[in-house]
Amino acid sequence: MDRKILHIDLDAFFCSVEENNNPSLRGKPFAVGGRPDERGVVASCSYAARMFGIHSAMPMARAIKLCPELIIVSGRHGDYGKISKQVMEYLSTLTPLIEQVSIDEAFLDLSDLPESGDILAKTIQKYILDHFHLPCSIGVATNKLVAKIATNVGKASNRSAHSPQAIRVVPPGQEADFLAPLPTKALWGIGPKTAARLDEIGIHTIGDVSHMPKQDLIKYLGKFGEELEKRALGIDESPIHTSHEVKSVSNETTFSHDITDIQILYETLHRLSESVGRRLRKHNLKGSTVKLKLRWQDFTTLTRQETLPVPTNDDREIYASARNLFNKTWKNGRPVRLLGVGVTQFSNLVKQLGLWDTQNKKDVNLLTAVDVLRDRFGKNTIMRGSDLKYKKPYKPDEN
Repeated sequence: MDRKILHIDLDAFFCSVEENNNPSLRGKPFAVGGRPDERGVVASCSYAARMFGIHSAMPMARAIKLCPELIIVSGRHGDYGKISKQVMEYLSTLTPLIEQVSIDEAFLDLSDLPESGDILAKTIQKYILDHFHLPCSIGVATNKLVAKIATNVGKASNRSAHSPQAIRVVPPGQEADFLAPLPTKALWGIGPKTAARLDEIGIHTIGDVSHMPKQDLIKYLGKFGEELEKRALGIDESPIHTSHEVKSVSNETTFSHDITDIQILYETLHRLSESVGRRLRKHNLKGSTVKLKLRWQDFTTLTRQETLPVPTNDDREIYASARNLFNKTWKNGRPVRLLGVGVTQFSNLVKQLGLWDTQNKKDVNLLTAVDVLRDRFGKNTIMRGSDLKYKKPYKPDEN
């Protein structure tokens, strides 16, 4: 029996939520994101705004130039998470085989249901619109790869100032024919660089890839060439993953203006390390590799990392490592645009405490108590005395 995989994508999700909260925004060009004078970027934009060439991840200052009447909305991220959860809970009533891939999209395996993929898609689309007042687009196919591309194709063919609410169904056996005329960059794993390499050898469409000898694909793209051949034919056997293993925890800050003050940079590293440590403890994780992300004024971005002798989720240890990496990387006086701190290489939480490991136990208890108080009363409710030196008036904008 052929699989029946649906890819659900909530159309301009952040903007749809904002329109529900403020109906006067409907039909107008607006964007959710940061202020242009604070180096804000577009997190999402309405379809009316997209008609001006605005898109997500674009600097807000650029968006304003493209559309001077653009309305900027700061966003309600708490609302987005809550509403996304409600939609996903509805989808999970249809099948336990649901894979949420982001706040606004998910894959469903509805192979066991008797209705056709087209009818199921229309039913789901109508329910989400009627009950949550959210438009969505849906791709239907025998696998995740083709279903996702079907959604993208459906949305692209319905470009207007309104939500596309597209449904695109690819019948079993027609995967290769559906993919053939599409540009190579539509396939998973093909980014701008790979697409440019393929263009150089006369490969412009997915159909071109499927007709290329496997040995030539491997010659030009290495081991990825063999996988690419399968994808070009619409072959994807990947299952629906009903849970995701956390592989890294990170936090970063883009400054509203470039920073050269070492104390402000240290303060920012401390804040980020504190946030990462708290999130690690919340997920019962410890990591052995600390990563630093640093972006210069000219947008050059560097990453540095070091491995600790023992996995940790202690703010102070994360900060000490991040600061060490920073000191090795930063050139005195060079303006910094962005800082980030992350932890990876997780192990199961907590090593069993030894009989005399009293100081370690005290530290764990203290961190747990501080987390509880901050969850209840706010993150600035309590701090270590040694942290007071980081309490400065300047506060960077956190992403």
